[in-house]
Amino acid sequence: MNKLPTAKRTQIINCLVEGMSMRATSRLCDVSINTVTKLFVDLGVACSAYQAKVMRGLTCKRIQCDEIWAFVGCKEKQATNAKKAKGQGDCWAWLALDADTKLIPAWHIGPRDGNAAYHFMQDLASRLAHRVQLTTDGHRPYLSAVDDAFGGEIDYAVLNKIYGKPESGPDTRYSPAQCLGARKDVIAGKPDAKHVSTSFIERANLTMRMGNRRFTRLTNAFSKKLDNHRHSVAIQCMYYNFCKIHTTLRVTPAMEAGISDHVWEIADLIALLDKTEQKNAA
Repeated sequence: MNKLPTAKRTQIINCLVEGMSMRATSRLCDVSINTVTKLFVDLGVACSAYQAKVMRGLTCKRIQCDEIWAFVGCKEKQATNAKKAKGQGDCWAWLALDADTKLIPAWHIGPRDGNAAYHFMQDLASRLAHRVQLTTDGHRPYLSAVDDAFGGEIDYAVLNKIYGKPESGPDTRYSPAQCLGARKDVIAGKPDAKHVSTSFIERANLTMRMGNRRFTRLTNAFSKKLDNHRHSVAIQCMYYNFCKIHTTLRVTPAMEAGISDHVWEIADLIALLDKTEQKNAA
């Protein structure tokens, strides 16, 4: 089977993790869109499997969770039943972040409902070694999902932000409403009030939007297939966790969390992909 040279695959992956669309990557790297797509899918599968394997027994102390909106194929109001059956419509990325190491230990792609919250929290709980302090926003499905996943073995608080009425006008159409304040509600255990925050995960949401073209608002770069959307998040989390040096920490989140001893290069991602392909072929 023909395989692209390592230098060419490095170029393609570099483009993808820096926020370029697949077709722009195809044009810039002078390769077929099918070639880019296959590399993208294979790498997404490898990154998802690797992170699911190594992110176990994590010693996180403070976790923040949030959801980030995108859509697949079309927005929810334009999604017919046939399109929804294919996974099209509004799609949310549920993200967890360790406030100390800035590691993203778990994520889930799906609707913004109780079922997705349940699977997200079950996955997060399975990766943690001990009791943690958890902060989420006021999205109600979190309440039962956290209780099912952790029981009473968690210090859990909800940060409810209070927003004013957004201003109307063409210059403020896409501006967020003004935050007037926040209320901290203790749900379980004894969370430390000074660490009840979602600031770090909200900043990680910005990193996701800037680094993943599929989350860019007001463009036609949205995902056309749900599976590809999942692959894109897996690759972006892998790059963020293992390859990207955090400005404050001066190391990668994976190094700070003790699950990696060096900064990964794109060549390491390619080596991971090759190892996965050899294992599947065996």
